[in-house]
Amino acid sequence: MTDRELLTRIARSAGQKAGYKQLVRELSLGGGMQRRLLLEQLARMTARGALVKLDREHWSIPRTVSGVGGTRENLSAGRLDLHRDGYGFVRPNARQASGQDDIFIPPNEINGAMQGDQVLVEVEPPKADGRRMGRIVRVIERRNPTVVGVFHYARSDRQQGHFVVPFDERMTQQILIPPGMEVPEVGGSAHRVLGAEAAAVQAKRLGLKQQEGSEVHPSGAKAQGYCEGLNVRAEARTLHEALTPDESLSLDESRTLHEAESLEGLVVDVEITSWPTPTRPPIGRVIEVLGDPDDFGVDVEMMIRKHQLPRIFPEKVLAEARSVAHLDEAEANSRRDFRSLPIVTIDGETARDFDDAVLVTERADGGYELQVHIADVAEYVRAGTDLDLEARLRGTSVYFPDRAIPMLPQELSTNICSLRPGEDRLVLSCIMQLDADGRIESYEIVEGVIRSAARMTYTEVHAIIEGDAEVRARYAALVPNFERMRLLAGKMNKRREERGSIDFDLPEPVIEFDEQGQMRGVTKSERTWANRLIEEFMLAANECVATWLEDLGVPSLYRIHEKPEARRVVQFEELAAAFGYSLGLGALPVKRIQTRGDRRDAQRSGRNAKTHEVPEDIPVTPRMYQKLAKRIEGKPEERILSYLMLRSLKQARYSEENEGHFALAAPSYTHFTSPIRRYPDLIVHRIAKALLREGVLGEGVVEHGRHGSPWHHPNEGLTGGMDSHPFARKKAKEWGTVGGGLARGNAGLSTPLRSAQDDRAVIEPPIPEAELAQIAEETSLTERRAAEAERELVEWKKVRFMQDRVGEEFAALVLNPTKYGMFVELTDMFVEGLVPIDSLRDDRYTWRENTHEIIGERWGRRFKAGDRVQVILDRILAQERRLQFSIVEEGIPLTGKKAAGASPRPKKDKRKDVREPASKGKKRFGKKGKRR
Repeated sequence: MTDRELLTRIARSAGQKAGYKQLVRELSLGGGMQRRLLLEQLARMTARGALVKLDREHWSIPRTVSGVGGTRENLSAGRLDLHRDGYGFVRPNARQASGQDDIFIPPNEINGAMQGDQVLVEVEPPKADGRRMGRIVRVIERRNPTVVGVFHYARSDRQQGHFVVPFDERMTQQILIPPGMEVPEVGGSAHRVLGAEAAAVQAKRLGLKQQEGSEVHPSGAKAQGYCEGLNVRAEARTLHEALTPDESLSLDESRTLHEAESLEGLVVDVEITSWPTPTRPPIGRVIEVLGDPDDFGVDVEMMIRKHQLPRIFPEKVLAEARSVAHLDEAEANSRRDFRSLPIVTIDGETARDFDDAVLVTERADGGYELQVHIADVAEYVRAGTDLDLEARLRGTSVYFPDRAIPMLPQELSTNICSLRPGEDRLVLSCIMQLDADGRIESYEIVEGVIRSAARMTYTEVHAIIEGDAEVRARYAALVPNFERMRLLAGKMNKRREERGSIDFDLPEPVIEFDEQGQMRGVTKSERTWANRLIEEFMLAANECVATWLEDLGVPSLYRIHEKPEARRVVQFEELAAAFGYSLGLGALPVKRIQTRGDRRDAQRSGRNAKTHEVPEDIPVTPRMYQKLAKRIEGKPEERILSYLMLRSLKQARYSEENEGHFALAAPSYTHFTSPIRRYPDLIVHRIAKALLREGVLGEGVVEHGRHGSPWHHPNEGLTGGMDSHPFARKKAKEWGTVGGGLARGNAGLSTPLRSAQDDRAVIEPPIPEAELAQIAEETSLTERRAAEAERELVEWKKVRFMQDRVGEEFAALVLNPTKYGMFVELTDMFVEGLVPIDSLRDDRYTWRENTHEIIGERWGRRFKAGDRVQVILDRILAQERRLQFSIVEEGIPLTGKKAAGASPRPKKDKRKDVREPASKGKKRFGKKGKRR
């Protein structure tokens, strides 16, 4: 049943609401699988705002607010994001479609909701400045069944019980743990995310074999000591519950019983048993003890549970993976055979899942043939199976510095689907023909079978390209192939640059470990041509597959990156102007707006909100960003301006509607090349395979301009017929419904839809567009969840690494001055921190918004983005995962502390209202006009 049919059925029910049992009865659903699919469908529709969950088993049609006057019931459903100061914002589920702003929720109107909950908000009429406020009237769905935090015992008998301080600083309420509920069940938990995982972690800490599913490092002695006392404490609790009230142990006696295995200060996972109310904190019970925060591996366990990452595969999923993990020889022999070709995989040194392999050959006419072979995961993970449902739940693999949480079980991800050398593997291939200049002329999508000739690493390929004699001798037979790859990749990169594709080349942090697994340092990742040639080949394959699917008109998933918002572009222009740069937008008509941050500040201060002039529509193009990136390359300000440019762009996401990819300047783009670790790629594979097996030809000719940028500006002087680009015209759908299928109305295709022997004019869509919309939304969320967990863990490890370096001095770069201080990055360590503005005590400093500088009122010293400074690490804020620095100048920290032997600063004559020349006083920093 589609979402539309389900909505219609609920809308026709009494009161426009329906219960789970009612739907099961009306739909005549049978076994558990059908009922589970119904619950998942209801959950997805609730998450995107199509339904409102009234209670545990009832849903209704939502009544949303209109943009101006509201409706009879001024209600809006959305996700609550809290701030550590107590207030929050509700982001409406349908915001992208309706353009609604976030709804501000004051602290006294939270009404027991927690971070990330789906809530129903009663919205007040918009204020004069357009800001919307509201109050939470109901929590639709709780998103925190478990919470990770640090355990603390009750300090006195007057307290209601023990408590846990949540690791997430946005959860400002402590979780109350009643006496006796601090001892987890020895048998583990049946929770979906944890499940057997709790028992596996406990067994691992006792030295037993860990359950299959991920890699875990041993915790420290303190956690082990606690785990060894679990049985004793469980017996104590059983005895406590069995005794009569007169015989029962007191709280102090119970604590004395297991004093040697104290929980104080340990990280625990808590199951919420009673949700908070406006007058009562949440209540929970400890279901798992992770260990001391400083123990190795505990930080990863914390992130897994904080972000609710599914980690242990259910046994039925593992059983299904084992049953399908074999090569069907008949299927392999029915496919196009590439096994005799010198195809290779190129991956990182630690990679174990090889999902792409490549080969470049030169044609007689001087052109090239580029083969990109991708593991045919869809052959093993069929729609609707337990494997498929688990992969959809996870959405993506999660990569931490010292381990990975795979989307698929290892029987598939590192075995039958991995393109290991010397083994036959099924693939879905994109064969591209390119001219001598690296422009794609045509392509073919085909099912095939390969046998990888070698498993190469980026380091080895880079050494071959750079002429390393030893490595070239080891792979002598393959050296000409890699030289052709490097040559073709350079030409393809040049073609991409010509159309305006943006390449910031921002470095990423790499956590280094020693032989004992302890963190050794943080370095910047190195991006060589070995990495870039694979990137170029994968981009080309993704673009060709997207072009093929779009030209067919078949519903599919696309990777889209929308044009940046006008206000963000203007904000970037203001910041770039302080460095003497511009995107080159020229004069534009503007309108006056107020940002959410300005309105929030105005509410606190009682003053009127600031207004900004923003163009109604900015014809910004990727080429403008690209040109600016080239201008700042190698300059001192490159790091900060690249960061600001990236921040001005929107976040890429998945969508069932093609909107183009702005950063790549691509009119059509999808994700096709990583089905082992990304669910959207698996969906695209499933669609492509269904079309090929229906007789649709996988061939296409790329006409001139078809892959050109759909974004252009009159001042850029572009030629080549870009106005006629199908995406630039925002072409209307050309499909009509014929007998339940889709009939093509476009006669402009350069290749027929089907073979000459098959004259059917109807193609059934492999996956309905409504379901693709759900998958796009889900996978965009799981992608962000994984990215947040990965980024947060890296920041946590950085903070832990710096704990022993408090008081040391470092060279740093000012990244972003703000009204409360400036963020700096250590030059040699890729570590960031904050210099609070109130720590600058040699003067009274204020934030100048118009110039984006922090300026001293008496001495005139300035701090702006791009400045080089010396800093001292003052404090480690471990819970907030922040480092706090102070500025140092000529041995004098600007926190009021003087270094030995430093002479006092001469007092300035207060009667003079002029600045002293730089040569007569303190050395001036950030002198006006000086290029940083």
